[in-house]
Amino acid sequence: MAGVSLALRLGISFMKFSLLLLLLAYQSHSFYLPGVAPQDFITGAELKVKVNKLTSTKTQLPYSYYSLPYCPPDRIVDSAENLGEVLRGDRIENSPYVFQMREPQQCRILCRITLDAKTAKQFKEKIDDDYRVNMILDNLPLVVPITRFDQENAVVYQHGFQVGLKGQYAGSKDQKHFIHNHLTFTVKFHKDSQSNLARIVGFEVKPFSVKHDYDGQWKNENTRLTTCDPHARRAVTSSESPQVIEDKKDVIFTYDVAFEESEVKWASRWDTYLLMADDQIHWFSIVNSLMIVLFLSGMVAMIMLRTLFRDISTYNQLETQEEAQEETGWKLVHGDAFRPPTNSDLLCVYAGTGVQFFGMILVTMIFAALGFLSPSNRGGLMTAMLLLWVFMGLFSGYASARLYKMFKGTEWKKITLKTAFMFPATIFAIFFVLNALIWGEKSSGAVPFGTMFALVFLWFGISVPLVFAGSYIGFKKPAIEDPVKTNKIPRQIPEQAWYMKPVFSILIGGILPFGAVFIELFFILTSIWLHQFYYIFGFLFIVFVILIVTCAEITIVLCYFQLCGEDYLWWWRSYLTSGSSAIYLFLYAAFYFFTKLDITKPVSGILYFGYMLIASYAFFVLTGTIGFYACFWFTRLMYSSVKID
Repeated sequence: MAGVSLALRLGISFMKFSLLLLLLAYQSHSFYLPGVAPQDFITGAELKVKVNKLTSTKTQLPYSYYSLPYCPPDRIVDSAENLGEVLRGDRIENSPYVFQMREPQQCRILCRITLDAKTAKQFKEKIDDDYRVNMILDNLPLVVPITRFDQENAVVYQHGFQVGLKGQYAGSKDQKHFIHNHLTFTVKFHKDSQSNLARIVGFEVKPFSVKHDYDGQWKNENTRLTTCDPHARRAVTSSESPQVIEDKKDVIFTYDVAFEESEVKWASRWDTYLLMADDQIHWFSIVNSLMIVLFLSGMVAMIMLRTLFRDISTYNQLETQEEAQEETGWKLVHGDAFRPPTNSDLLCVYAGTGVQFFGMILVTMIFAALGFLSPSNRGGLMTAMLLLWVFMGLFSGYASARLYKMFKGTEWKKITLKTAFMFPATIFAIFFVLNALIWGEKSSGAVPFGTMFALVFLWFGISVPLVFAGSYIGFKKPAIEDPVKTNKIPRQIPEQAWYMKPVFSILIGGILPFGAVFIELFFILTSIWLHQFYYIFGFLFIVFVILIVTCAEITIVLCYFQLCGEDYLWWWRSYLTSGSSAIYLFLYAAFYFFTKLDITKPVSGILYFGYMLIASYAFFVLTGTIGFYACFWFTRLMYSSVKID
C-alpha cells in the first residue's frame, strides 16, 4: 500500500504541474501597467526633452551626454534616479531642446562650438565605437525609424541616434569623421476627441550631418542660415555637404520639430518599442522548447512512477511473506542515506542562499508578468530584485538553520554568519573590481560612492539582521527527524560503473536544465548586451517553472540510480547535478560573446565575462538548491514508504 500511496502522490503532483502549465500558456501574454500617469498637454504647452547616457554595443561602457561638448542648457540639472537606474549607468539630465506642443519648428539653432584637437578626438573615438545618443520625452525614449524593404516595407526602430558616421568625399580615399549636428524630431500625439488636449505617444528622430553656412556675422540663435531657413522653407536634406570633424572647425547644432497625429492610444504607446524583435522566431522557439521539455518531463515522471512502484511493492511483499533474502539496491543503504555529508556547513550555506535566490526570482517574475515592472518604469526591475534579495534574507537564514540543526549542528551563529556573508561577499568583491575598471575608463556606468554605500547599508543594515532573525527562528524549532536510523559505522561503497561516476553524472545532469532555458537565454542576453527591451515576462515565468521541474526531475532520477548503485553520498551530488547547468550557461555566454557581439576592447571583454561569471554563479546556486531540495524530499519519501527492520 505504501508503494501505491507514493505512486499516487507522484501522479497527482505531475497532473497538477501539467494543469498549471496549460493555464500559464493560455495566459502567457504579459500585459502593460503604465509606470506613470498619463499627462495631457494643451496646444503650445512646453515640452522638455531630457538627455540620457551615450551607449555602445562595442564597448558596453556608457558615458554621460555632456561628456561630449554638446550644447548645454543654462544650468545642467540631474533628474532624480532610482537605485536601478544608477546601477544601469543612466544619467538623465535636462537639455536645451524645448518644444511647444503641436507647434512645428524649423531650423532652430542651439549653439555653435569650435572644435579643438581634444574635442575632435573625443567625437572621433565615439564615432569609431558606434556610440548612440539617447533622449527622453514624456518618459518615452528617442528612436530612429528604419524601413526594412525585405519585409514588405516594415519599419524597425533603433534606440537613440548615432553620434556621427565615417565616409569619404567623392574622389578621395581618405576616410573622414562626420558629426550628426542636425536633428529632425517627430513627436506623435493622440488627440482627445472631446477636448483640445493631447497625449504624446511617439518620439522619433532622423539625424543629419550638414555643414551650415550663414551670411554676415554670427548672431547666436538669431543668425540666419543659408543651408536651412524657416522663412524660405528650406529644410535640411541628406544631399547637403556633411560636417567634418577636424581641429578648429566650427559646428552649428540645429533641429526641426514636426508633430504628427496618431491613432495609437496612450496605453499602447510602448508597443512600438516592445515589438522590435522578430516575434515569429521568438514565439516559435519558446513554444518548441516548452513542448520538448514537457515531453521529457512526462517521460521522466512516468519512468519514476513505475520503477518506484515496482521496487516498493517488491520489498514490502517479500518482508510480508517472510521471503526476504539479502537486500540489494537503495534499501541496502538505508542506514547511511541520511548520514551528514562532508562539509555539511557549506551545504547549509548554499542551500540557504539558494532559497533566498529562489524567493527573489519567483516574486520578481510574478510582478513582472503582471506588468508592474514594465520598461516604462525605468530601473524598476533591478531595484525590485535588489530589495527582494535583501528581504528574502529571512528565508535564507531559516532554511540554512533548519538543515544545520538536522545535521546535529550546535553553533547556529557561525552558520548564520556564513550564510549572510559568503555569497554576497564573493559577488561584491567581483563587482568592486569590475566597477574599478569602469572608473578607470571614466564611464558613467561606474557606481558612485554614495550608491555603493547604499548597497552596503542594504546588506549590513537589513539583509544580515533578517538572516539572523530567520536563522534564530529555524534553529529554535524541533529538528527534522530522519525517516530511518543511521548506522554507527558507514558501509563501504562498491566500485561504480563509468557512467555512474560523480563527474559524469553531474555533467550529464546539467544538460537538461540548461536545455530548458537556453533559447530564452538568447533573448535575455540580447536585451542586456545589445540594449534592447525585454518584455515577455509571461513566457519567462513559464520557462522558470519548466526549469524548476526539470532540475527537480533530473536530480531525482540520477539520485535514484545512485542509491540503487549502493552509493549513499547523495547530498552534494544532488546539489551539483542540477547546479552544473551553470557551466553550460557560462560556455554559452562565451559562445554568444564570440558570435553575436563586436567587443574589441580588453576592458569591455573583462566586464562581459565578469558579469556573466556572476550570473552563472547565481544560476548555480539557484538550480543546485532546487535539485537538492527535490532530492531531499524524494529520499525522505522513498525511505519512509518501505518497511525497514
